[in-house]
Amino acid sequence: MARSDPYAWMRDVASPDLLTHLQAERHWYDSATGHLSPLVQALRSEMTGRVPATDRSVRTRYHGCSYYTALPAGREYPQLLRDFNAPDGREPTDSSVTVRPDDAKSGSPQLLLDVSSLADGSGHLELGVARVSPDGQLLAYSVDRQGDEVYELHLRDLESGDDLADVVPRTYYGSAWSADSRHFFYTVPDEAYRPSQVWRHTVGTPVEDDVLVLTEPDERFELTVRPARSGELVVLWSSSRDAREVWVLDATDADAVPRSVGGRRDGVEYHAEHARLPDGSEALLVVTDDGAPEFRLARCPVPRAADQDHTSWEPVRPEDTAERLERVDAFATHAVLSYRSGGQTRLRVVPFEAMDGPGTVLAPLLPTGTLALAGNPEPDVAAVTVVEESYVDPPVWSSVDLGTGARTEIHRQEAPGHDPAQYVGERLTFPAPDGTEVPCTIVRHRETPLDGTAPALLYGYGAYEAVVEPEWDPALPSLLDRGVVYVHAHVRGGGELGRRWWLEGRLGHKSHTFTDHLAVADGVAGDLTGRPALVDGSRLATRGLSAGGLLQGAVLSLRPQRWRAVVAEVPFVDVVTTMLDASLPLTAGEWDEWGDPREREQFDWLMAYSPYDNLPAAGDRPDLLVTAALHDPRVTVTEPAKWVAALRATDPEWSPRCVFRVETGAGAHSGPSGRYAHLAYEAEVTAWLLDRLGVATVSPVSSPRVRS
Repeated sequence: MARSDPYAWMRDVASPDLLTHLQAERHWYDSATGHLSPLVQALRSEMTGRVPATDRSVRTRYHGCSYYTALPAGREYPQLLRDFNAPDGREPTDSSVTVRPDDAKSGSPQLLLDVSSLADGSGHLELGVARVSPDGQLLAYSVDRQGDEVYELHLRDLESGDDLADVVPRTYYGSAWSADSRHFFYTVPDEAYRPSQVWRHTVGTPVEDDVLVLTEPDERFELTVRPARSGELVVLWSSSRDAREVWVLDATDADAVPRSVGGRRDGVEYHAEHARLPDGSEALLVVTDDGAPEFRLARCPVPRAADQDHTSWEPVRPEDTAERLERVDAFATHAVLSYRSGGQTRLRVVPFEAMDGPGTVLAPLLPTGTLALAGNPEPDVAAVTVVEESYVDPPVWSSVDLGTGARTEIHRQEAPGHDPAQYVGERLTFPAPDGTEVPCTIVRHRETPLDGTAPALLYGYGAYEAVVEPEWDPALPSLLDRGVVYVHAHVRGGGELGRRWWLEGRLGHKSHTFTDHLAVADGVAGDLTGRPALVDGSRLATRGLSAGGLLQGAVLSLRPQRWRAVVAEVPFVDVVTTMLDASLPLTAGEWDEWGDPREREQFDWLMAYSPYDNLPAAGDRPDLLVTAALHDPRVTVTEPAKWVAALRATDPEWSPRCVFRVETGAGAHSGPSGRYAHLAYEAEVTAWLLDRLGVATVSPVSSPRVRS
């Protein structure tokens, strides 16, 4: 199955020739979009204007202290603080966000970590973990300054404010403290960026003496670790796309070894939550798809001995085929079940004595919003914190009484100059070619009509059973205020409608992801029989990132004439080549999602849609914006670079309409880090889209209330 590849030389990421090529591409992008500078600056001003100069997060209670973050004026990154005297999770009463590491007895907030100070001259900064020890004396935090998602782990003495000599240079996400605060568990990625090991570090000892706790030899699986909410166990698990094994170890025993909760079985997923029941006994609550595609709830004893086998669990709550059960969280007297129903998130609060009952159901109060359990690290509480938001509604945190389900608002994120009432959202469905109704969420300014005259941007993802929730985005109103309709297509391959929605959009069914996206595009454009035009089909753009970038490449190849413009961010487009190379980051773990091209049938699946291998016909292509980052470990920069080069070579006349925004220095998969830097990036993309859609006005056309 070898293929001739004229751009194979680009696969050497360390090649000086590739770097020269990428720098030339970035120069062309800057030159080709230079005329948009006034619009970019106006958009950037609008977007940052919706971000308060100073901001705070909701408070989180943990071992008698109240933790929260603050964003001082002009800072890109937050500060982590704690208050020793806060009685609950409500907003701090002090108005200033200028803080210092005072003596806790003073009653002032204590500054634990100023993330901005960690940049060390880098243009990129990501905080991986930030976990305070149970005794409150230490902070474990990790930093990535390059964008490759490899983090340097540090320990900080919170009394002195100084970092200890303990430094682990290469770690990943996932961490936990032992109950006595003397040991810290962390994950380590292998050379393919796969978290394959969990290690234990003893505070104050050389890193070279750290103990390997668990290793995962199967290259399809990734390891992670977290503390149980009870503080009595550490939970470890290893996951592939459709199988998982979970272990627990005693957090009070420094020499404890992991005990498997249910073994490993092909096609069976599960995860476990430690619960201390009202009668003083303990159990593990298990959410699993064993015999239940949309998952069910079971329970089992905590495995304390090496010979315990709990592959058979006691049923607690059977599968409901209309609900996708996602997780369970245990508190003092109740459990909270997070699930999806009808495409929306829900929470069900059930008492331990009636876990199979209806409980109290909490649904989003916003028509197109989402509701989720927020950070609730302590088990012995009578109320939990939830958060709700939408595309145009900033997050609102509420305290929910576990006994009654009553909600009390405790914190609201500010958005200066923004009025959510000026926007409307609704959910519609359109039939795919196989008859499946594909949902989409439509958001617009209330003055923008759905009569077929307005331009539109269609967004899609559709992979890994992931759900791109409708989160508040301070950049989006700048698009809506200029009369553009935003349409989010909830295509198969994602998890919006449960496990079946994913299964119908993976492996040999992947084409459904692409035809679903096109069905929504045709539906809103009025090109489906019996459906009126809601937007101007001649001014329809589409956007997506990563696997969503693959979606953009596929629909560009399938129907280039459908689009006025396409934005493919860090697109996974050289599918066959990547899936044939197990040495690349993530490849082996992705075979269960996309297919293994070493198998002839699966090779044919991938070859049928791989954008690099299915370029659109010349002469009928839309404008195209592609992004990438040199250090991106998820989609290596060579994929979009090769795709852009091949597209240009096969249609030289169209070539100037293709621009490639590549980060040649520090930069990450999801774009620039920092609240202002990321909005500056969004301003660039939005300006390019507005220009392509023919509405590139510096001022909003329908909403003068936004500050500029």
